[in-house]
Amino acid sequence: MSAPAPVSRAALFAAVGEEVGVSGWMTVDQDMIDRFAALTGDRQFLHTDPARAARGPYGGTVAHGFLTLSLLTRMRAEAVAPVEGLRASINYGFDKVRFLAPVRAGARIRARFTRLSAQERRPGEITLVHRVSVEIEGEARPALVADWISRWMTEEGDK
Repeated sequence: MSAPAPVSRAALFAAVGEEVGVSGWMTVDQDMIDRFAALTGDRQFLHTDPARAARGPYGGTVAHGFLTLSLLTRMRAEAVAPVEGLRASINYGFDKVRFLAPVRAGARIRARFTRLSAQERRPGEITLVHRVSVEIEGEARPALVADWISRWMTEEGDK
């Protein structure tokens, strides 16, 4: 899936309250989970030991919640159209992050983005809030739901 084409400033602001994109499906396999564990030092058996995790509460290994959260950057890049003249997108943080269901090794996930707000703080600096829901293929409950705040710096600030 390729990145969406940039949208006008008017379209960016007009989309408040609307779903603005859905990423493609992505597989979260054991190798990805193991690499995340190595990077973060979180080697809890529920993530890294398939034999022991098979006897645990999920019947196998599951992705770290923070791994799923970190994949939002990749999913947003393919799902949410940038504004014309975007110079930088800065992660400002999250509100109300909730991990609702485990992502089992081998599961496929995708993210839905709904624009909750868009405010221009000053010329060329737009604060966006997107409600993000990460779906797990074949499951009713999402893996996580969060309100993601970002700042988009545009060429308008250069004028």
